[in-house]
Amino acid sequence: MSLLHDKRNRWYCIFIVVLIPLLFLISLTVIDTQTAAAKEMFLTHDNAIATSLLEEGVSKEVIATALMNTDAGTTGNKFLAEIGLSNNTDIENLPYVSDVKNSTLTSLFVMLLLWTLLLFLGTMLFLYRRERLYRKSENIIKDYIDGNYTVHLPQSNEGNIYQLLASVDQLATMLQAKNDTEQKTKEFLKNAISDISHQLKTPLSALMMYQEIIENEPDNPETVREFSFKIGTALKRIEQLIQSMLKITRIDAGSICFEKSNYSIPNILNYAINELTTRADNEKKEIVINGDLEQMLYCDIEWTGEAIGNIVKNALDHTDSGGKITISCERTPAMIRILITDNGHGIAGEDIHHIFKRFYRSKNTSDSQGIGLGLPLAKAIVEGQGGILSVQSERLQGTTFTLSFLTES
Repeated sequence: MSLLHDKRNRWYCIFIVVLIPLLFLISLTVIDTQTAAAKEMFLTHDNAIATSLLEEGVSKEVIATALMNTDAGTTGNKFLAEIGLSNNTDIENLPYVSDVKNSTLTSLFVMLLLWTLLLFLGTMLFLYRRERLYRKSENIIKDYIDGNYTVHLPQSNEGNIYQLLASVDQLATMLQAKNDTEQKTKEFLKNAISDISHQLKTPLSALMMYQEIIENEPDNPETVREFSFKIGTALKRIEQLIQSMLKITRIDAGSICFEKSNYSIPNILNYAINELTTRADNEKKEIVINGDLEQMLYCDIEWTGEAIGNIVKNALDHTDSGGKITISCERTPAMIRILITDNGHGIAGEDIHHIFKRFYRSKNTSDSQGIGLGLPLAKAIVEGQGGILSVQSERLQGTTFTLSFLTES
């Protein structure tokens, strides 16, 4: 029975089961007591009769025969009726019988009182502990309503009530997780909006200034052309900033579903650097691909290509004319690694632990091309697919970024 799954219900049933034989034992005790009382009454009554007859001179043999006789006859009934003793005689007029009656009633009253008291105490203890459980649960549920989830409902026992409390506690845990997620989302959106607004201030201010200059010198074609070009550059920077922030925000929010498939390493690398080779040629820099290129990588080619492209862009930004960026691939029993190495400026020791932070710009660089989102976006993309992005660098000795992905079993 499901009711007996509750520990308290089981104990209460055990209490009732024990109380019933206890009542039986008390009844046997009462019966023994009343039997002894009846025996004493008859002995006292026989003693009184024997004493009276002996004083009247009746022989002992006759008295003994009379006292031991068990045959009732009509003669005796008539005599008893003549002296007022019959079935219609009031018990109060029969002192010995009245004493037995009073003793029996007293014993029964004490027995029922004791049994009732035990039943009452046991029931009250059961109800008290159940009420205490309800009160405790009520207070904890009120804390849940107020947003305090530090205390959990009792779940240490079995039974329907504890199953209900476990369900309520599970619901509270889900609400807590939902509240935490909503809070993190609000904080995340707040930080994202703050980052975007902060980063947009500079280009927007520049746009306003360029517009005023053009407006004040409409007859100067050279000035209009120069600052129109600057306006275009600023707009591209704003577009790049917003697009990068939106991508990172979507990845962090978990709204990006990476569409993975098996791709060859050359296909991924060609997709990643297709638009960067022209820039490298214009800047007289070289991009070289070598290593174990026969490997297949299980990934989302578009997002992975963007991550690799961002890292190669960063290498181009920090490599002088005549520099070289090498992309290689190697395989271990558990990992496939893509290494992107340049012989550029390198990263200072105080900067290397911060390069994946959004909008981080080192004081050791005068570069103004980047917006500080390329590497954070690359890291988010790689980690979003279960990979690891790491970096090794020394100042003026070049930099190596390593993208590590688990091999598919």
